[in-house]
Amino acid sequence: MSARAASRVPVPSRTRLDATMAFDAPVSQVRQVSPARAEALRKRGVQTVRDLVCHFPRRYIDLSSVLPAAHARIGDACTVRGTVHEVRLKRPRPRMSLVEVSVVDDSGVLMITCFGQPWLADQLSAGMRVAVAGTVEFSYGFKRMTNPFIEVIDDEADALGGMIVPVHPATERITTAWMRRLVRNALDHVEGCLDPLPLSLRLRHGLMSRGAALRAIHFPSSMTEAARARRRLAYEELLLLQLELMTRDEGRLVDAACAHAVDGARARSFVDALPFALTDEQRAACAQIDESMASPRPAHHMLLGDVGTGKTVVAGRSLASVADTGTQGALMAPTELLARQHAASLGPLFDQAGVIWGVLTGSTPADERALLLERVAAGVVDVLIGTHALLEPDVRFRSLTLAVIDEQQRFGVHQRAALVQKGACPDVLLLTATPIPRTLALALYGNMTLSYLRARPAGLQRRETRVLTRQTRGVAYDAARAALARGERVYVVCPLVGAAAAEKRAERAGKGPRQGDAPDEEERAFPEVAIDSEDDLREVEVASAKREAAFLQQKVFCDHAVELVHGRMAAAAKQEAMERFRTGRTQVLVATTVIEVGVDVPEATVMIVEDADRFGLAQLHQLRGRVGRGGRESWAFLVSSSRSEAALARLAAMEGSDDGFELAAFDLSLRREGDILGNRQHGASVLRLVNVVRDAALIEAAHADARALVDADPQLQGPEARVLAREMRLAFAAAEREGEGR
Repeated sequence: MSARAASRVPVPSRTRLDATMAFDAPVSQVRQVSPARAEALRKRGVQTVRDLVCHFPRRYIDLSSVLPAAHARIGDACTVRGTVHEVRLKRPRPRMSLVEVSVVDDSGVLMITCFGQPWLADQLSAGMRVAVAGTVEFSYGFKRMTNPFIEVIDDEADALGGMIVPVHPATERITTAWMRRLVRNALDHVEGCLDPLPLSLRLRHGLMSRGAALRAIHFPSSMTEAARARRRLAYEELLLLQLELMTRDEGRLVDAACAHAVDGARARSFVDALPFALTDEQRAACAQIDESMASPRPAHHMLLGDVGTGKTVVAGRSLASVADTGTQGALMAPTELLARQHAASLGPLFDQAGVIWGVLTGSTPADERALLLERVAAGVVDVLIGTHALLEPDVRFRSLTLAVIDEQQRFGVHQRAALVQKGACPDVLLLTATPIPRTLALALYGNMTLSYLRARPAGLQRRETRVLTRQTRGVAYDAARAALARGERVYVVCPLVGAAAAEKRAERAGKGPRQGDAPDEEERAFPEVAIDSEDDLREVEVASAKREAAFLQQKVFCDHAVELVHGRMAAAAKQEAMERFRTGRTQVLVATTVIEVGVDVPEATVMIVEDADRFGLAQLHQLRGRVGRGGRESWAFLVSSSRSEAALARLAAMEGSDDGFELAAFDLSLRREGDILGNRQHGASVLRLVNVVRDAALIEAAHADARALVDADPQLQGPEARVLAREMRLAFAAAEREGEGR
């Protein structure tokens, strides 16, 4: 919700407000929160009592599974309670420390080894009662746990409060045990406060009251009760987010919105000019977007399309409708490469349809730019294609009524808003090639209408993906040479070598070298490079790519032209290199992930991704989408020697599926939704307890309930809606504070 719209949301009456004041009190009012602890909490983003009671446990220790040390079986995860017998701090080699603790009970002894945590030697001492939870191993003649969870038990009845022990995220100067005490005190502080959820919704979905849910999620009597509490609070998170999304544009100038002509001569001519027929999904998407654009209310539509499904064509037809209406449209892309790609593909179609268009990027010559901006301001140009250059203050439209933002997740919230503000109240069409499952789309974009493109156009040949090791990468080279002999093109994507080396050096700086370690391949390649900044990292990656290009030219593709493209190149040089590859003067393109989007070379049929385990699923799928765009059989070879189970699972998923939405659903089962999108979307940070895979039904229910509430009371002025409106505003303020504290 914009600040202006939020300020118009009515505040509950004084009586109701008093009932919730305890939640909004400074955290310093909570018992045992000293000034020093208040400062430590503030650094974590915890400033109010509300922030503290929403500082949820990251996991639980089930003390009902406590075993005597003698009965703890090797390989099992369990909890052992006992007394600290001895604590030793050891430094077996430079930059490496470990704390060894012996814990005894009536049945025997359990050794605890904690690496990289020297402060434990000061926190633990002989005679302390502790509970330790972890996986039991056997080494050096003892049962032991490595880096387990350790809980000091000062007073078992008070400190643990039951058989389920919550593990809250700790902060500087505040241990998990102290955090648990402070949360308990905060819950006492807000006892009896008003529940923002209407009773009708709680009864409909069988939800606990807020007070009961907060106490149960922090101090559950069983894991079943913890799950019920999480469900109640997750529903509240979702409902507030959906309300925020649906009322965000309440302040927009609806009277200034444009009802577009969606079946005019230019739109029909654009479709007739296509060298292929639209797919059923493309026609359905066009119809859905037409319905939104023809409405007198401002449209907010998202087109989610898998790689190669033709999102740009659908967007182009919508822009042609703007010309039929006599107004203007803008298409903003995240890179100059992609903007010029759109100009090359849509420009000829616009020409045939009678749509006047232009392209504006950061490298547009000054005299050409001045003339173009003059024509845009006069309304002569119907469609302006460009990059962030469209956001410059001197770019003025006579009548912007449609803003199309491609790869929208690569723009910030304020950048997207800046383009929209170029018009009085334009329709907004967002495009993304990042496949987002419906539940995640509803959770993050509940205020939008959605269209999906899943099927690639008919006539495209199959695209096969194979996972290879470094030892078997010759298979990929053979396939690439065969493709080059047929006049086709080859991509080779370089790994993030600098990132890997930096991570390993950072790890070793904190933990010291492992026994028997030798310098790995990356460190041998760059033994003297100090990576202290992002610029240093990019320099290392460019150096790696240059080495790869030289190796391929000299040893693998000796009879063909090999060229390098990377993100440090000037835009003009990058564009010239891509043009040489597109026209065939260069046959092999060695690149960093600069080619992830915006490259359309139908003759490219082979891609080799080195060290593919260092890329996420979404990025790998985007990269793979650069081949198989013509009518020829294509291959993507993913080279990796990783032994990581998670990395191997991702690569196996890539090998087994070419469906981006299927891969995104799999990725969601492994990672947070913010990781899938690349950036946490505005509002996503309030979803602390929601899992978009597990909570699909809850997301659908919250979306439907929010829609019904807004339809019945658009201004959220009714007694129950006013309480929800206030909670919505405070929830987003709390999420922003927590984000700033991280």
